[in-house]
Amino acid sequence: MVKDNGTSGRAAEDAGDEQELYEHHRVVADPGQGLVRLDKFLFDHIGGASRSRIAAAARNGNVLVNGRAEKPSYKVKPKDVVTLVLPHPVREVELLPEDIPLEVLYEDDQILVLNKQAGLVVHPGHGNWTGTLVNALLFHFGKLPSAPNQPVPRPGLVHRLDKDTSGVMVVGKTEDAMAHLARQFFERTNDRRYQALVWGDFDADEGTIEGNLDRSPKDRTVMSVPADPEQGKTAITHWKVLERFTYVTLVECKLETGRTHQIRAHMRHIGHPLFNDAAYGGDRVLKGTVFSKYKQFVENCFRLLPRQALHAAMLAIDHPATGKRMRFESPLPADMQAVLARWRTYTSARPLDEPGEAFDAEEANKLK
Repeated sequence: MVKDNGTSGRAAEDAGDEQELYEHHRVVADPGQGLVRLDKFLFDHIGGASRSRIAAAARNGNVLVNGRAEKPSYKVKPKDVVTLVLPHPVREVELLPEDIPLEVLYEDDQILVLNKQAGLVVHPGHGNWTGTLVNALLFHFGKLPSAPNQPVPRPGLVHRLDKDTSGVMVVGKTEDAMAHLARQFFERTNDRRYQALVWGDFDADEGTIEGNLDRSPKDRTVMSVPADPEQGKTAITHWKVLERFTYVTLVECKLETGRTHQIRAHMRHIGHPLFNDAAYGGDRVLKGTVFSKYKQFVENCFRLLPRQALHAAMLAIDHPATGKRMRFESPLPADMQAVLARWRTYTSARPLDEPGEAFDAEEANKLK
């Protein structure tokens, strides 16, 4: 019997890729394997996975035998290749409930949809073991499902948003709901739209960024597109211009993959880092004039929006129980709205003879 657990605990801590929120198992049955039920076979070979958790995964198509989804009653045969996706990896740390306010957009007995505020870490890690969304969920909805027989509850989580990214998130309230949602995120059958304010203007109204993403060799806390196209993980971001402000642009981004810092890294890669994104070079004046008045204007905007200008504006999913397509939207938060209002006023009042692109060549070279 050969077993491969594709996600280590450390990888899950260090990475934000949504596929790394799941345990990936591959088990090949021995040549002498006797006929045995699929759920019992997996229960015997995968530590920490209860039969109910395995059954929920199988009911939602997350258990494959030789590439085909099978029910728990399937009889495993010699040399069968069994693969399994479970939506919550193991972390060995005690999490405590905390009374942290949550803005609930929708809730029924299967799912909870919330509008995450900027500054809230989704999952504990990297020194953030308290004050996270998980701590808040434990307090407000303590009976949400998590891995049984494990010391750490992970209530309902099937995807992430960065700490300083605001917007729509969905939480599964039952084992079946979590498995169903996990499959949608894993297979990208849902639809997610982000709004981002980025530096610079675009020649086109829409486009697609394709470039593998990997940890930057210069700074392991950020992602970059490697020079070697074979290195890193496939990442695809579709963008569309929503509003132009000469020096900055409001764009909508649709993710085809869910990599760590994908929008932030991809936008920097094409020379349009997110406004006030310190990790990716967007917290400097990158486009505009040399006038001190303009510099002061940008710095005032940075103070109004002390984070990267990124918001998860829309999430569409299939309801785990009914199969109905559901769409949830979140308006831009107050900090982003305030900055957009200032840019509208500034660009509409800009003198026609004001030099417009004095920073471009120098700053574009720095971003390469």
